[in-house]
Amino acid sequence: MVTSIPLDTAKELVEAAEERAEEIENPMVITVANDEGNLVAQHRMDDAWLASVSISRNKAYTSAALDTPTHELAEASQPGNSLYGLQTTDEGRIVVFGGGYPLQRDGDVVGAIGVSGGAVEQDRDVAEAGLERWETLVEEGSA
Repeated sequence: MVTSIPLDTAKELVEAAEERAEEIENPMVITVANDEGNLVAQHRMDDAWLASVSISRNKAYTSAALDTPTHELAEASQPGNSLYGLQTTDEGRIVVFGGGYPLQRDGDVVGAIGVSGGAVEQDRDVAEAGLERWETLVEEGSA
């Protein structure tokens, strides 16, 4: 069984996320990473912010590396909480705000999606479109 995300599957997730970004009229950068957080596919929509290239990649990396959605790290990384300063670790690659989600199959993280280019709520919305496509592919047995 494939333990990571093949390029063809990554392209499907990017396409689903891009469709949602177009619906909300917000250009985004969409990244899909493998289970180690390494790049599988990345797409920058026309007029998406340049800074979002690295931010989306780091959101995918964070989700894969820590097996968690990035928005779930926000509160714990605030001053006085148990993960305070987390975003300053791992050569600055850890992102502690929303837009990154791990992709799971049979309870294992096999990749991640990261989206950047809008408000955090928009990034999450667009990433969730890719996540929903992933879950459909897993249910169908084609992921």
